[in-house]
Amino acid sequence: MDSTRARTTTCHLMGDVEMLTFPDGRALAQAAAKQWLQQVQARASQPSPYCLALSGGRIAGRFFEAVVELAREQHSAFMAAEFFWGDERCVPPSDPESNFGLARALLLVPLGIPEKQVHRIVGEAPPAEAAARAEADLRRIAPANAAADPVLDMIFLGMGEDGHVASLFPGEAEEVMNLKAVFRPVIASKPPPQRITIGYPTIAAAKQSWILVSGPDKAEALRESLRPEGQTPLARVLRLRPSTKIFSDIQK
Repeated sequence: MDSTRARTTTCHLMGDVEMLTFPDGRALAQAAAKQWLQQVQARASQPSPYCLALSGGRIAGRFFEAVVELAREQHSAFMAAEFFWGDERCVPPSDPESNFGLARALLLVPLGIPEKQVHRIVGEAPPAEAAARAEADLRRIAPANAAADPVLDMIFLGMGEDGHVASLFPGEAEEVMNLKAVFRPVIASKPPPQRITIGYPTIAAAKQSWILVSGPDKAEALRESLRPEGQTPLARVLRLRPSTKIFSDIQK
């Protein structure tokens, strides 16, 4: 039985938003994992790399575990996958706050992903250097669009209680949000404060973006983000992209 309770597509000014609603975080993670694995398998025979960016957070961890559970006999499907990150905390990879560390423990090691396919943001390096290295790494592998933005095949994003995605937090000046930098250092409004984040233009350029939103404490931010005039970082992403898919366990 399909665990999806609602499936709606709405126009969000410039972009379409497809909303998939589930009874809980486990069902959300399993559905997202199943749908994503179908895409990975379909791309496995193509010679071009499949470039994706992962997120951190609790629901990302559940998603990683669901992927591993479903893909135990499908490791070869990931041979073309190149793993990047949407953001990272300025900490070593062994730190519990590391987004890379979470993915390594719950996804990359269990799936046996070769190190050559893993492109972490070096959180322990000086922030400007880490951002520059992350940009160079992505540009080396991903194709570019007409605006010279690297094009990810998929970017996974979570959403915080304030509507932030990656480490793009509310309150940034318009000129900062419009920066063309693929990755940039930021000071977050929650600990740990020093972070590296992907920028809005690169999120907008990705072929697909899936947002995983879990927890009743995020209900108000999600409602605000879905308003055509919403002011959250997620709302900005939805306006910038032609289409976005949201997986949520927040009940209306």
